[in-house]
Amino acid sequence: MMLEIDCAGERLALLAEKAVFWPRERAMIIADLHLGKPAAFRRAGVAVPEGTTLGDLERLDKILRETDSRRLIVLGDFFHARAGLQPEMLDTVAAWREQNAALEIILIPGNHDRKSGSPPALWRVLETEECWSRPPFLFCHEPHAEPESYMLSGHLHPAIVLREAYGGGVRAPCFCFGKRSAILPAFGSFTGMSNLQPQRGDRIFAISRVDNEVMELTVPSR
Repeated sequence: MMLEIDCAGERLALLAEKAVFWPRERAMIIADLHLGKPAAFRRAGVAVPEGTTLGDLERLDKILRETDSRRLIVLGDFFHARAGLQPEMLDTVAAWREQNAALEIILIPGNHDRKSGSPPALWRVLETEECWSRPPFLFCHEPHAEPESYMLSGHLHPAIVLREAYGGGVRAPCFCFGKRSAILPAFGSFTGMSNLQPQRGDRIFAISRVDNEVMELTVPSR
């Protein structure tokens, strides 16, 4: 399921798979895959589930195919850590890349990428500098205080607490669209979340994992 919004004079589609599709550019935008994170944990002796890398790539395949995307923009943290760059994980991603040979991939390096290193050259991933501009948007990993154009970023793994009638609540990943910038949820399935503190004027879009839909929330005025 997706929800279309207007942003900086462009039409964007927010996907329940924790991604943004830019129709005019036929570009899929995601943040924070953290590929290899489970492998890094297992190498450190922590028992974690296997198969998350393949699952994330299959989920990415699905939305690329459904939207007929021609470009993939990754807002940082493609990899999690150098310790996670194990042969099985690298082979899985290499096979996925071969199956998506026509896809242009642009990576804005994140803090984890700078420590783990660049993707293999055979994957044909174009790494940019700190940010990459494609008007009217500026694509970054970490949010900047004063972006020169409308900024799309990741890094924070935003989530919002959905309150229930009986007083309980559940955390849900969310998109946050402010006046000058937006923050995307982490695409990777083996990532944490950080509670978001919305500011006045922010538009918050929560992802319901039960209904697999994106829904806009009412943000109380402060």
